[in-house]
Amino acid sequence: MAKNDKDKKTDYGAVLRELRDKGPERLYLLWGAEDYLRESFFEELKKLCLDGGSADFNHHRLTGVSLNLQKLTEAVDAVPFMGERTLIEVHDFEINSVKDEDAERLKSIVSDIPEYSTVVLLLPIGYEPDGRLTAVKTIKKLGSAIEFTTQPQSLLINWISRRFAAIGKNIGRAECEKLIFTSGELMTRLIPEIDKIAGYAKSDTVTSADIDRTAQRIPEASVFEMTDRLSEKDYDRAAYLMAELLQSGEHPIKILAMIGFQMRRLYTARVALDRGLGRDFVMESCGISYSFLADKLLKSAAGFKTAQLKRAVELCAESDYRMKSSSEDDENILKELLLRVAVGDKK
Repeated sequence: MAKNDKDKKTDYGAVLRELRDKGPERLYLLWGAEDYLRESFFEELKKLCLDGGSADFNHHRLTGVSLNLQKLTEAVDAVPFMGERTLIEVHDFEINSVKDEDAERLKSIVSDIPEYSTVVLLLPIGYEPDGRLTAVKTIKKLGSAIEFTTQPQSLLINWISRRFAAIGKNIGRAECEKLIFTSGELMTRLIPEIDKIAGYAKSDTVTSADIDRTAQRIPEASVFEMTDRLSEKDYDRAAYLMAELLQSGEHPIKILAMIGFQMRRLYTARVALDRGLGRDFVMESCGISYSFLADKLLKSAAGFKTAQLKRAVELCAESDYRMKSSSEDDENILKELLLRVAVGDKK
């Protein structure tokens, strides 16, 4: 099975090297989940575009869901003053909403950017440009479109290690993996967790216990651990984690969606075990980026019977229907789901 383009990781090091080697281009479209890297790239671009004392004169900032094309034209046409280059920064522009007539005008503007200007379109966090639309096609054709994805496992672990080392702490690979599992793979989210853990850890080396006591757990990690506990028949801990999720402020429908997603992944992993398929199959089929997460999934799946997981997937779908079509209490539906999965509910 070939990997989908969406599963590809952006090589941030290569992107940065190209910028430093070739210098700024005239047009950029920047977006992606990893906003820490996006902002880091933009800061590097800004340094290359603006000379120290000229920044106030040659840095033009535009913002808003709808881009004022007249202001963009004026900024692009502005000649550098006391510097060699102008930088036009456009924040929170929802490019998918550009109307056809504005798309043509936008094309006219970005097709004629002077050599001394750089226009940077920074899309809102979580916003995905629609490559079928005229405005998006135009920007991608004429400029450099860069999606800042989460980073590959080895690079992220190295980054976490360096971040801890910078504040005087050592951390092992297994503990890095635990932190990624617990708090997620986004650098923006990991930075405050690293600072908290480093401040809490008594010794020079960060332990798994330090992470357990200090790091903020993302809901997906709680769901993963809950299904782990179910596979080990530790029903009290599973029930505790369900209660914790319900008290976290997450809507029951969202919690159910996460549970359903995890059950589908577990079923896939269980089928892979039954058929002698390896970790790579599970990673590709389940959209998992990190090998240690695939290993955890396979270990958890081994604690369930195939029929039990198949039924769990069906129960999640039934629970979703009940939440959306009945007046039953959503929290009670979730609690019932947990119980029925635990006892191996049969049709």
